Amino acid sequence: MRAITIPEPGGPEALVWADVPDPQPAEGEVLIEVVASAVNRADLLQRQGFYDPPPGSSPYPGLECSGRIAAVGPGVHGWTIGDEVCALLAGGGYAEKVAVPAGQVLPLPVGLDLVTAAALPEVACTVWSNVFMIAHLRPGETLLVHGGASGIGTMAIQLAKAVGARVAVTAGGPEKLARCAELGADILIDYREQDFVQELRKATDGQGADVILDIIGAKYLQKNVKALAVSGRLAIIGMQGGVKAELNLAALLAKRAAITATGLRARPLNEKAAIVAAVREHVWPLIGNGQVRPIVDRTIPMADAAEAHRVVDASAHVGKVVLTV
Repeated sequence: MRAITIPEPGGPEALVWADVPDPQPAEGEVLIEVVASAVNRADLLQRQGFYDPPPGSSPYPGLECSGRIAAVGPGVHGWTIGDEVCALLAGGGYAEKVAVPAGQVLPLPVGLDLVTAAALPEVACTVWSNVFMIAHLRPGETLLVHGGASGIGTMAIQLAKAVGARVAVTAGGPEKLARCAELGADILIDYREQDFVQELRKATDGQGADVILDIIGAKYLQKNVKALAVSGRLAIIGMQGGVKAELNLAALLAKRAAITATGLRARPLNEKAAIVAAVREHVWPLIGNGQVRPIVDRTIPMADAAEAHRVVDASAHVGKVVLTV
C-alpha cells in the first residue's frame, strides 16, 4: 500500500507519499481500506518530531479515518467485511489501509457520506469526553470554547447547544466569528482585538464560564481561571500557547474550581473504547437527526498532505481539512 511517511522531521515538505508494507489485523482488530482521513494539530507535531506515536501503533500520521472494513482479525464480533465505518486511531490514518482495535470503530452516522465522516472521530471523542464525561456540562450552563472555528471548536459549539448550554467562543477575526455564530455560538470574542475575560464577564453579568475548553495551555492559564464561574471546570486539551505557567491557587480555591488536562492518543484501549461507545450513544443520534454536523473546510488528495498541513499551520480554515485517498 501507500502511506504518508516522515523520513526526517521538518516542515510540510517532510511528508512523503511512499510504498510501505500492508498492515495486518491482530487479534481484536479490523483492517480498514481507507477512503479519507483528516488533519489534526497532533499530526503537525508528529511531522516536526515532537509527538511520537504510542509504542506498537502505526508510525504514520493520522488520528482518524473513514472507509470500508477489508478484513476482520480473530476475536472480533459485530463487524463484517464491507461495512462502511469511521474510526479513532493512534496513528496510521494517512494511508490506504490501517489496522485498528474494533472498540475504536464506529458505523457511519445516518445520512453521512464516507469522506465527510472522516472529520468526525477525533473531534467527537475529544469534545464528548472532555466537555461532558469529565467536565459535566449541563443545560443552562455557559461553555467557553477557545478556537471556536477549529474542528474541535465547531463540534463543541454544536454539541453544547444541542444539550441546552450557552456558548461563548474566541476566534481570530469577524469571518471566523460569523461562522461560529452560524453554528449557534451566543457570545463572540475576537481574541486579536478583545480581552476574553472582560467580554465574558460582560456577557454573563459577571458570572463567567461554567466550563472552558482550552486548546492554548500555558499562555491562557491565569486568564482562564479568572474567566471561570464559581464551581467552574477548566478542561485543557492543547498546548499551542506553551507548557509552563504560574497558577494562583488562591484564585482557584476561591472559585472552588477544577482543572483537568487530558490527551486521547495514548489512553489505554479500554478507555478509548468507552469514549467511542459513549459517542456512538450520545453524539451519533444528534448527527443522524441533523442537529450536529461535521464542518469540512476543504478536501485535499492524501498524496498532497503537505498542502493540507500548510493550510492548518496557517489556521486558514474553519472546521476540518480532510484528506482523500
